[in-house]
Amino acid sequence: MAVKTKKPVTRNVVKKNTVKSKVSGAKKPPVSKIDDSKPGVYDESKIKTLSSLEHIRLRTGMYIGRLGDGSNPDDGIYVLLKEVIDNGIDEFIMGNGKCIEVAIKDGGKPGAATVKVRDYGRGIPLGKLVECVSVINTGAKYNDDVFQFSVGLNGVGTKAVNALSIYFRVVAVRGGEFAEAIFERGKLKSQRKGKLKDRQKDGTYVEFTPDPQIFTDYLFNAEFIEKRVQNYAYLNAGLTLAFNGKQFVSKRGLYDLLYEETGDDSLYPMGYYKGEHSPNGQLEFAFTHTNNYGEEYFSFVNGQFTSDGGTHLSAFKEGFLKGIQTYFKKDYRSEDIREGTAAAIAIKLKSPVFESQTKNKLGNSDIRAWVVQETRNAVEDWLHKNPEAGKKLEQKILSNESLRTELNAVKKEAREAAKKIALKIPKLKDCKYHLEDGKEGGESMIFITEGDSAAGSIVSSRNVMTQAIFALRGKVENMFGKKRAAIYKNEELYNMMMALGIENDVEGLRYAKIVIATDADFDGFHIRNLLLTFFLSYFEELVTAGRIFILETPLFRVRTKKETRYCYSEKERDEASAALGGQTEITRFKGLGEISPKEFGQFIGGDIRLVPVSVNTLKAVPQVLNFYMGKNTPERREYIMKNLIEDAG
Repeated sequence: MAVKTKKPVTRNVVKKNTVKSKVSGAKKPPVSKIDDSKPGVYDESKIKTLSSLEHIRLRTGMYIGRLGDGSNPDDGIYVLLKEVIDNGIDEFIMGNGKCIEVAIKDGGKPGAATVKVRDYGRGIPLGKLVECVSVINTGAKYNDDVFQFSVGLNGVGTKAVNALSIYFRVVAVRGGEFAEAIFERGKLKSQRKGKLKDRQKDGTYVEFTPDPQIFTDYLFNAEFIEKRVQNYAYLNAGLTLAFNGKQFVSKRGLYDLLYEETGDDSLYPMGYYKGEHSPNGQLEFAFTHTNNYGEEYFSFVNGQFTSDGGTHLSAFKEGFLKGIQTYFKKDYRSEDIREGTAAAIAIKLKSPVFESQTKNKLGNSDIRAWVVQETRNAVEDWLHKNPEAGKKLEQKILSNESLRTELNAVKKEAREAAKKIALKIPKLKDCKYHLEDGKEGGESMIFITEGDSAAGSIVSSRNVMTQAIFALRGKVENMFGKKRAAIYKNEELYNMMMALGIENDVEGLRYAKIVIATDADFDGFHIRNLLLTFFLSYFEELVTAGRIFILETPLFRVRTKKETRYCYSEKERDEASAALGGQTEITRFKGLGEISPKEFGQFIGGDIRLVPVSVNTLKAVPQVLNFYMGKNTPERREYIMKNLIEDAG
């Protein structure tokens, strides 16, 4: 898939390089009586001016969010890939090129992957190739005549990829001619232009290797990439994307996305609408209802998945509510209409305003009226054309109304019982900042621990500003298959919901992260599964929103008199023991309570290891929970026996 040119391209030998900053000011400041030997001296010599390249490398998080090692789908290496693919998507949106090819080779070891992306759009103008991939605020996406619905509007994306890559090669092909440029950590190493030996389709080819100085020991997860590429296909019906030879294409757009997520759980045939291009933009959505608890939404802006929603999603919810109320001519309550809703919404805008460079939440307030009105009209029109679906929808609304009345009575009893216990929530050690408290709240987390002993280690070593603890008494009840009212009759689960702030709904969530912190033994794993069953059964949106995590703590401590190493697997233990040699002392931590508070502090501090809980598709959740947490079927017994035998061997 790589673009062929007349001369072979020789990859430059990469030398270690560090970021250097320039000091402004040609003249030295006059000698003063300031004692320069003291730390924190603030004078003219301390003022620095960074180039855009240096700023990207020094303040990487401003441009790509988190760094990570590839174990989380939001890690920086996936943002780099996304920024390059987005350029090909923008070309397709403007009617150029119907195929994008992506290939990734891991190099056989962590930190050495090579990424290749080829699109078949118009190709970057040859005379501006170097500037377009290396100079901030340079590009054609400021011009509505060239790009109308682009994600990358700030002229940063590909430049950040370039700056954060140890090797970056770009080739543009236009009308039988090519231009090529090769960079190392954002610095131009070579460039050339010429005519192609063999006729090739117009477009752009990008090849890069993320810089291991910045992305330490990273590995690309093919599953994460396939999910992202699949979403690109859903959002751009008719576009074919290939990842390592596997093709992804969708004919029905968001309809296909929602069907893939819900499967046959829909209570009625899915509704679908795709509007025409207008001065406001373009709106597309699909919707249905299921018997699942809560609501599930997948929202996108110009092909960008907005995990935190934004004004387009809130406007869609309002329009969806009004459309149903208008059709039935009844003032049904919003919670009765929305309970069990599954929907996907995508809009295309000329000037999207995101709340951060990572583009997780849309901030345009001017689109509200348009999205509300168009959604309302489209939903009402669809119901008029599908009266049988309308009847099933109304049955669902009435059922939700009945369940809400029953649930409110149970909630009232639970609240009254909770008041008798204490003014404060039992077993909760709270922190100062919560989710609604801006930047600090975004760092907040609550550890759900197994018993007081585990909680004790965390309490003594936690950050009291952002880390809270809720201690369970032991194993919680298996809530699989039980009505929602049952969780409000369970005192411990109700206390946990109050601690989290979700006893009424997930909108009241008090912490950015919910961290399950159980022992690494069979009882700990069982408690973990019981908690995951609870969240997936009743608060699935917390999982899909990326709020639930598993805390990883070391299984072993290997130490000598001079050095101590903590190991998370038997393999790491053996490697550490061999490396330290001699008289090593090996300790197996049977529970979190066995780790001293002094040691525990490093495992929940800056080096905390959190494994995000995620689901590939929503439709798989009921089957998985039924298999593992339902009745003890012959199939499950056979599975357990088989795996017990394999583990014993």
